[in-house]
Amino acid sequence: MQNTAEFHCAFCGEPNLTFVDISAGNSQSYIEDCQVCCRPNVLYISIDEEEIQVATDYEE
Repeated sequence: MQNTAEFHCAFCGEPNLTFVDISAGNSQSYIEDCQVCCRPNVLYISIDEEEIQVATDYEE
């Protein structure tokens, strides 16, 4: 399984690529800045046997 996933910035909508530490568990959340607008995104990571899913929200 790949250890990268794409997410769309909650602020500007631009696609970003993030590294996911698969060994940290099947359900994770952390903050990562957008590579385009530099605003903080809260990433909610869900990992199953076949794929990594990423949902985003913005940091208030």
